[in-house]
Amino acid sequence: MEDGCRKRRQGRWEYKNFCAGTFPIDFLSTSPSLPSLAMLAVAAVLLLPALALGRVFPRTVSTVTPFGAAQGVASANGATRYAVRYATAQRWQQSVMSSSWQLPNGFTDPAALPLQCPQLGVDDSTFAEDCLSILLYVPPGLAPAPGPLHKAGTGANTLVWIHGGSFDSESSTEPGLDGSKLAVATNAIVAVIQYRLGALALLAPNGPPNLSVLDTMNALKFLGKVLPSFGGDASKITLAGQSSGAGMIRTSFCHSICCVIIQERDNADYGFLSTTTQSTLQTFFNGLLPCSTTDSACLAGLSTDTILSAYAQLKANALALDPSTGLGEPVRPVLDGTLVTTPLDSTAPFPAVTKPLLLTSTRNDAGPTIYDALFPGPDPIPASMFAPVTAFSLGPDRTQTVIESPFYPIDPDGDEDARVPLQVLGTDYIWRCSAWTLARTWAANGGAGKTFVGIWTLGATYPFNDNIPYCLQPGVVCHRDDIQIVFGTTPNPTPAQAALTAEIQMRYRAFLNTGAPNVPGLPQWAPATTTDVHAYVLGNGTVPVAACDPSFWGAAVQYDYQFYGI
Repeated sequence: MEDGCRKRRQGRWEYKNFCAGTFPIDFLSTSPSLPSLAMLAVAAVLLLPALALGRVFPRTVSTVTPFGAAQGVASANGATRYAVRYATAQRWQQSVMSSSWQLPNGFTDPAALPLQCPQLGVDDSTFAEDCLSILLYVPPGLAPAPGPLHKAGTGANTLVWIHGGSFDSESSTEPGLDGSKLAVATNAIVAVIQYRLGALALLAPNGPPNLSVLDTMNALKFLGKVLPSFGGDASKITLAGQSSGAGMIRTSFCHSICCVIIQERDNADYGFLSTTTQSTLQTFFNGLLPCSTTDSACLAGLSTDTILSAYAQLKANALALDPSTGLGEPVRPVLDGTLVTTPLDSTAPFPAVTKPLLLTSTRNDAGPTIYDALFPGPDPIPASMFAPVTAFSLGPDRTQTVIESPFYPIDPDGDEDARVPLQVLGTDYIWRCSAWTLARTWAANGGAGKTFVGIWTLGATYPFNDNIPYCLQPGVVCHRDDIQIVFGTTPNPTPAQAALTAEIQMRYRAFLNTGAPNVPGLPQWAPATTTDVHAYVLGNGTVPVAACDPSFWGAAVQYDYQFYGI
């Protein structure tokens, strides 16, 4: 089943935050004289035309950091957004953390958004290889160190968000990822980071593997240096990510850096690549380039389009080269034994864990894959297609066990739409059940009492899904439909969506502070155990355990990482 099945857009999604300006506190706290009232009236009149046209005045904010002055732009809700280049990198080489504060891409306007990393399906003008940037959202009222209100260990939490996109697409400026409202609601700094993607990150002909993992490490090191300047505490970092971003968190480096972990819709079924599989993909990719792997000058001179074209050919052939690559994320971090040292699954001894973990998935994560990437359009597909489509991912033996189980019923001679059980199967196989297995294992290895599982039964249709009729049906929550709820960026939210945003942001705040997503006045979110994940419903209704029972997925039917011994 495929994660990278979203509608890609030409051009960039952008958002801008502006502030109308403020009056000094001492002016407002005194009784205004008549001239002062007149001045206020004049100011209000002068502002009206701009407000009527939807234009307000951006306010630039400056903060001193160890790397120099940081210029940011204040938003209407009080948060300030800073854009910064956290590292530089030569093509296919390890990134080097920045030693000075620089706006991304050579920009001089602090309101400018960074270019995304090179990827397929977007206009060339929207990306650059110089893309290692962070968007930092700082809530109001934080006291930077050294300040009278700042003591060691008392700075604000920071939530570092790692975007998804199958390790080869998307960016920090995707729809809904404006962290201003989330920062204010949680009273935490929100950092949305970018990292190299696809071939430029994970298929270096003359460099090490896992470059995107190293990029993420440098982003966290950079944040550790500058967070106190914004009122944050470098020892209070929460890593959060969705889809492949959640998979990035599973790389072992993070567990000694962060305090708390949030994984939304982790494609845990795939596991990491083995070194053998990575070598197979690397050899094929190298053969597509018009350079030898020892000709550094030639490799450095290749156009980005040439590299992306070769990557597209590799993706099209990956499954045939090695079936363990899977359909959704054929190029992903490799279990190299040096940087990524444990698979965090049942194929190797699970390490002792101490960090609180929150895992969520959506009720219909596989919806875009089944109803758009594989079988778009309104017409149902024959019931007889269920078995061969399943076998394409699972092979004959696992498929037979699935067919004989009670969890995905369909009569191959009937007139049912095979997409219905295929969607349930895909959601269970790639996202829900594999996440629940991880939760039970985490709880068994030191995470008892601090492992929490949730499932989204209410969401907000993500822009990539708004042309998929299935994802627009009432009660359907497709992959990514939780993002705008979490960030508080749902356009024109319904009362139910607004209430859920308020709830999850309160729970995030509690989780950042205490390691448990429980808030007085809200229903108790019970921690997972080794036998029952106690999945908390984020929305309404109920979600049965069904095939996520420990005796089925991961036992009767192996996950990919088990089946291929990754």
